[in-house]
Amino acid sequence: MRTAEPLHLRLLRLLRDRGAVSRAELADQLDVPRPRLLAELDRLVNLGYVAEAGKAASRGGRRSTLVTLNPDLRFAAIDLGASSIDVEITNGQLEPLAAYAEPADIRSGPKVILQRVNELLAKAKTDGAYEKLDAIGIGVPGPVSYRDGIPVSPPIMPGWDRFPLREVLTREHGCPAVVDNDVNIMAIGERYGGVAHSVDDFLFIKIGTGVGCGIYLAGEVYRGTDGCAGDIGHIQVDANGPTCPCGNVGCLEALFSGNALAKDAMIAARSGASPALAERLAASGVLTARDVGEAATEGDVTCIRLIRDGGRRLGGVLASLVNFANPSMIVIGGGLARLGHILLAEIRSVVYRRSLPLATGNLPVVLSELGSRAGVTGAAVLASDVAFEQAS
Repeated sequence: MRTAEPLHLRLLRLLRDRGAVSRAELADQLDVPRPRLLAELDRLVNLGYVAEAGKAASRGGRRSTLVTLNPDLRFAAIDLGASSIDVEITNGQLEPLAAYAEPADIRSGPKVILQRVNELLAKAKTDGAYEKLDAIGIGVPGPVSYRDGIPVSPPIMPGWDRFPLREVLTREHGCPAVVDNDVNIMAIGERYGGVAHSVDDFLFIKIGTGVGCGIYLAGEVYRGTDGCAGDIGHIQVDANGPTCPCGNVGCLEALFSGNALAKDAMIAARSGASPALAERLAASGVLTARDVGEAATEGDVTCIRLIRDGGRRLGGVLASLVNFANPSMIVIGGGLARLGHILLAEIRSVVYRRSLPLATGNLPVVLSELGSRAGVTGAAVLASDVAFEQAS
């Protein structure tokens, strides 16, 4: 049985999500006696989490006082990708006050990456976005022990294995921190403010440098016993396929991901199978998944086939997940989601064809609404939750 959330958590989350609310309405929404609510509000005001915000509109009698989250609350949301850093500073209601995004190579190791993260946070402070941080949420592109706040044997993150990420951030910034993998924070972000808003059972599929799945069951992220649930990029789809960075062969990620698609593009360009890619390679000396998408949009047959092949492989894995978990929605995000309709149509076709009819009768397969902001949005949600937990 799911344990009822403490009153202070329900109250702070409601103020985060709704903005200023009258005391009378809070009592109604939280279904608690008014004296208990007022005592809890006084406690949270004294702790610096809540502030008064004037008088509410009259409900026929004495006007109730509006309460809101302390306007000085600040959260840092950090989304580390395989090749990028995204940082946002938000207020208590998760409205972004400063945002920074830049390329980075996660293989540089924790010292280099965290130095740059700290520089971006220092810039935000200098720019006036915050005086002190109340919590930090961070996502990384690999398996994470959520309980311990550390990456564990991440295939594309050399030097990060068991690095005490949560402990280092907490010590350096003097506030609580929470660490999760990148696809989980994207799923959390999409549920908080995207197309999956308030959907209790859904799968968020990130297709980028790697492939992962964020799992929402009964309104909560399912991380598994050790935190590695949803690592679908390492499901084998071809026993004779190429070797994956994880050491196994034929993994989905080795056959369809940003890196895999770039490799296929190079082969197609050099073999002459795709004149469009050959032209792009001659012009820039390198090819990426974006080149494949742009050439496909222009009608290049080989690029269209590459995208459809990838969509078919991913769709086959998702069909098995649909039969197993029976979600009410699948959301496609990550950099390769920009491949757009060709990819989405192929995924839908395979999922609907290979899943049980009962499981797909009312199953939307859609693109992420938040796009590149899904990760930082979810990291901010996690940061706010860990901050609110300190108010117990």
